[in-house]
Parts: sequence; structure tokens; C-alpha cells
Amino acid sequence: MTTGTLTEALIEFPDNRLLIDLCGEYDRNLTEIETRLGVQILRRGNQLAIHGPPEAQAEATEVLNALYQRLEQGRSVGRGDIDREFRLAPEDEGVDSQLEMFAGGPVEIKTRKKLVEPRTEAQKAYVRSLFQNELAFGIGPAGTGKTYLAVAVGVNMFITGQVDRIILSRPAVEAGEKLGYLPGDMKEKVDPYMQPLYDALNDFLPGKQLARMMEEKTVEIAPLAFMRGRTLSNAFVVLDEAQNATSMQMKMFLTRLGEGSRMVITGDRTQIDLPRGVPSGLHDAERLLGSIPKIGFNYFTSSDVVRHPLVAAIIEAYEKDAAG
Repeated sequence: MTTGTLTEALIEFPDNRLLIDLCGEYDRNLTEIETRLGVQILRRGNQLAIHGPPEAQAEATEVLNALYQRLEQGRSVGRGDIDREFRLAPEDEGVDSQLEMFAGGPVEIKTRKKLVEPRTEAQKAYVRSLFQNELAFGIGPAGTGKTYLAVAVGVNMFITGQVDRIILSRPAVEAGEKLGYLPGDMKEKVDPYMQPLYDALNDFLPGKQLARMMEEKTVEIAPLAFMRGRTLSNAFVVLDEAQNATSMQMKMFLTRLGEGSRMVITGDRTQIDLPRGVPSGLHDAERLLGSIPKIGFNYFTSSDVVRHPLVAAIIEAYEKDAAG
């Protein structure tokens, strides 16, 4: 429909209740799409009228229809889902036949509390790698979902019976502070370093179930040093902040891989807190293991940051400064 130089595209949605959810509280979902595409979206009964350039109208129509389909499938629509529709190529939606991974349908990770979906192409490739490889690396800047998605896959594999335990680990490396100066016993000193792992687990498992699993040691969160001497069989094992593992620690950790286990190593090469002159075990692992089959290496950039949009801009600014 055209009025003078102003073009208008109309989309009709049969279920008015779903349309309300599509628009979001105070039309915040529509506002998000308007801001991204430079269009104006008006609601008229069970229709949405989109005003703007034809290309932007077409993209808005595509995004709105995809989000409405999510609602028809009983899924929610929030800012993260809108972000995902813009980031992923349209042809990827719903065609990820996962004979070896998810048994058909879109790429998604089911956990006890929520359904997790990759929001960028790199995240999608990473999730695929986690399901396909016994050993996988996720390398890139903060905020790209490396650890979050790894823990989600671990919870999924646990609740589907593919592994018997989840073990999450981090090097307890001080970033300008000394552990010995902190009050409390060793657990109280180390727990702040492990908090991001607790946060991720709390997103995917009910509190009482998580507490019971930790008590039964089917979920463990421990510093990297505590892994020495163990063989980790039938477990999903994550080493987070791997850039702060020394070469010897990395070798020790990788050789813990036991029968029936999966291992994921995540890290950010730009945030190394090791003492000056101590090489990062993550760097050595890339160099030494990159050519070995069945080990997945997945890389993220600032364009994959799924936190606040300013985080991506901050990372890009630092990367530009380091490069030049």
C-alpha cells in the first residue's frame, strides 16, 4: 500500500492474544525492531502496519512472522529472541536437520528451567561442535556465550543420560589480588572465582535439584589445581578462563579425559592474568592440537557479543587500540 511517498506494509495475525505477546509489554518488542530497522510499526486491530523503506519493511515482516511462529509453538519472545532473528541468516531457521545432534528442528538446548538457542552463526557452530566432538574449544572475547552455552549443553547431556556428572573448573588466578589475603577457608576464598559457573548452573537447574546434585557430587565446581590425579569418566567437563592456565596445567587437564566423557575449554586470549613471562596453556593447546581430528576449535569475535550492545563497542575499541 502506498500513500504519496510513504509506503506501508500490512501483516495480519489471526490470534490476537499471541499478537499481544508479539508486541510485548508497552510495545517494547515493536520498539526494538523499529530502532534496528528505522521503520515505524503501528497496530490496527489484529494487523501491524509497517512504514519505512521497502527493504526495511521486508526485513521487519520477516522478523515479525518468525517471532509469531515462535509464539505459535508455545515459545516466548523477548529481546534475546529478537536479537537472534536479526543475527541468524533466514535460511538457517528450522532447517538444521540434526540426525547426529538434535533429532530435527532448530538448534536448541533443553535444560530443566529453560530452552537455550544460539543467537549468532558462531554460537550455532559452537553448539554443533560441543555435541559432535569429545573435546572442543571455544575461544573469543567476553560476552559471546562460550561458557554459558557449554554449561547448557552439559546440563542437557546430564538430564538425557549421556553423562553421569558435570564438572566445572577454572584456574584460581588472581587479577591484581592475592587469595591469601582474603578471609575464610579455602572454599570461601575460591568460590568468588567460581561464581560465574554457579550463575550459569542456576539458570538451567532448579535450586533444590542443583543443591542436591552438588551434595551428591554429580555436579562439581572446583579450581583447576584440584583436577590433578583424577580420571574423569562419563562426565561433562568444562575448563573456563583457560587463558589463565599454564602449559603444564593445560596438559594436566586435557589428559584427565576419560571414557564416555566430553571436555570443553573456553577462554579469551586478550584477558590473560598470568605473571609476565608465563606462557598461556590455551595458546599452546591451539598450536599443538589444531591439526588433530575430532577436536573442535570455534572462534568468536566482538560481533558475537550477546550482552549489552555497549559491550561489543567496548571490545572493538580495545581491539582497535591493540592492533594499532
